[in-house]
Parts: sequence; structure tokens; C-alpha cells
Amino acid sequence: MSNTVKILVGSMSGTAEMVADEVETILKGAGLAASISGLDEIELSEIQPGAYVICTSTYGTGEVPDNAKALYEALQKERPDLTGVVYGVFGLGDSIYPETFCFGGKRFDTLLGELGAVRLGERVDHDSRSGRYPEEVAAKWAGDWAKLLIELPDRGS
Repeated sequence: MSNTVKILVGSMSGTAEMVADEVETILKGAGLAASISGLDEIELSEIQPGAYVICTSTYGTGEVPDNAKALYEALQKERPDLTGVVYGVFGLGDSIYPETFCFGGKRFDTLLGELGAVRLGERVDHDSRSGRYPEEVAAKWAGDWAKLLIELPDRGS
């Protein structure tokens, strides 16, 4: 398993990037190596056993953001075996759209699970109307997620 947590970002307005920056800071503070890439900067073949965090908004009628579409569609079409992948999801949305609230994150969560990856902890469905800054919610979540990752029995092997 790779020792670097790969934080993959799907964003239209930049909020998911702010969340990813906060997650990276917290993970590094917990002693983990972490790097951030856009979901459009990673090829399907690069997804190998290791730890990933998906930070993504939702766009349009519950779709993944434009920069996440190619990888999402490749995962759907190719259906690679993602055994050995552990992940977390921080989804962003607006509850004014209840039928599609946080579907960007929910779609990645469901698909990764179908392909054999294992989610650590709970998925975050952050509501822009909650009055809570997403980067503050991300800081708490990332600290808890880092502990789960560090406690994995085969971490670093």
C-alpha cells in the first residue's frame, strides 16, 4: 500500500479545493504523507492499492463536476478491481436540491465500493446551507479519518 494519501478533487467553483487543502494540512499534521490532484489529473491506471480521499462537489442535476467526469466514466466502463484501495469521501452540496444533494460524493462512494474499495469512516455530505464552513468540517473529519488510516493493521506494508 502506498504511504502517500492521494487527495483527488472534483470542483467547479473552488470550494472542494479549499476542503482538499485543509484535509492535506490535517493529514500531514498527523504524520501522513499527502498530495492533491484534480480528478482530471489522474489516469485510471494510476489508481493502485493505497489510500485516497475524494473531495467533490455536485454539479447540474446530481452529476460529478466536469473535471471528474472522465475518471468517473472510466471507472464505470472499465470496472477495475480496486481491492486494496481504502478511501474517504467529502461531498459538497446544497440541500435546496434534495433529490440530488451531494450526489457527486455519493456517486463516487457507491462506485468505489462496488469495485472492491473499502471506505474508512463516514462519508461527509456537507450542506452549503448548514452555516458551517466546509473547511472546518473537513478539519474535524480529516483528523478522525487519519486515525482510522493509521490504525489499519497492514498500514505501511
